[in-house]
Amino acid sequence: MAFNLKPHLCLLVFYLYTISISAIKPSDDAPTVYEILPKFELPGSLLPDSVKSYSLSSDGSFVVELEKPCYVQFDYLVYYKKRIIGTLKYGSITNLEGIHVQRFFLWSDVDEIRVDLPPSDSIYFRVGFINKKLDVDQFKTAHSCHDKASGSCTQSWKSVLQVWFSN
Repeated sequence: MAFNLKPHLCLLVFYLYTISISAIKPSDDAPTVYEILPKFELPGSLLPDSVKSYSLSSDGSFVVELEKPCYVQFDYLVYYKKRIIGTLKYGSITNLEGIHVQRFFLWSDVDEIRVDLPPSDSIYFRVGFINKKLDVDQFKTAHSCHDKASGSCTQSWKSVLQVWFSN
């Protein structure tokens, strides 16, 4: 009696194909970046609501990809590049690149974000050698991205000129 390998081979190929497809498919259970940040005692909504993807390495280095660059208004106007990188540590983000803040008419890089441990109502942003303390409540929900800087220098000057020339 001869043994036919063909049905067993087909079954094996189908089984390997099924395993490879399930390995390629992204897990729906993977946490979002908004869920990862609180695990490091940081507000979950430091980033706008347009995060497309992120990666986090075991050494804490991360890359966040937004759908597009955008502006968000907090106490200050903040500009997010499409790609944001840094190092995530317990209570802080260091080596930060891709987030800028407008103060008066100047744009500056945000170098570091940190919180008090144990957590308080404050969050600190380091811009160059200046540390700015803000209320953490601003970061309870993810803010929507805007294509243009509302309240930017141009808008401010337009408002001043309108008032001046209307009188």
